Amino acid sequence: MRQTLVELLENNREHADAFHSRFDDVQESQHPDAVTVCCSDSRVLQDAMWGNDVPGRIFTCGNIGNRVVQRVPDGDGGTRDVVSGDVLYPLAHTGTDTAVVVGHTGCGAVTATYDAIDDGADEPAGIAHCVDLLRTRLEPGVDALPDGLGHDAAVNHLVEYNVDRQVEFLLESEDVPDDVSVAGVVYDFQDVYGGQRGEVHVVNVDGETDGETLRDDYPEIDSRIERLWEY
Repeated sequence: MRQTLVELLENNREHADAFHSRFDDVQESQHPDAVTVCCSDSRVLQDAMWGNDVPGRIFTCGNIGNRVVQRVPDGDGGTRDVVSGDVLYPLAHTGTDTAVVVGHTGCGAVTATYDAIDDGADEPAGIAHCVDLLRTRLEPGVDALPDGLGHDAAVNHLVEYNVDRQVEFLLESEDVPDDVSVAGVVYDFQDVYGGQRGEVHVVNVDGETDGETLRDDYPEIDSRIERLWEY
């Protein structure tokens, strides 16, 4: 047995000691306030970024590229894109009315997709499938990138663009209830947005991406609204 697992189990004992009574109210059901769709990157701390230690409050989903899209057979021999079941479940079945798409600076999945668009990709099938789901949505963004951007800056512009496309897909889906509000944010641990490392920056609320409009509409969070790219 690797020492890593031993250490994880030791930490879990501390967790269980601290949390054993916090599950009393969620034994039979859950009604999370929000579903978050984060990139499954080890640097993206899905509950800790919100200061959350309450079981049942946040329904967390993770995958490479913080995608809300799943590809399924269309019944006619082809495929179609639908809202991923893990994201849709709390919106459809637990009364959750807020969805948050969480991108992050330096995203490896966005980087891999950007590089694949330019140079092609040679990835195992599972990764290639995920990259293809992103590629479909990122190609127009790559074409629209401002001139003169370095590779890292281009990736971070596309991180925002990808968040916008995932928000858009949720808003346009007939499977998502009309009263669900969808936000898009970027988690920054690389000093890209100029705040503290670990801060979440709001880039999209219900499809609105203009920073000035967002600050006017949501003055209570105006200091957290920041975009790199208003295309």
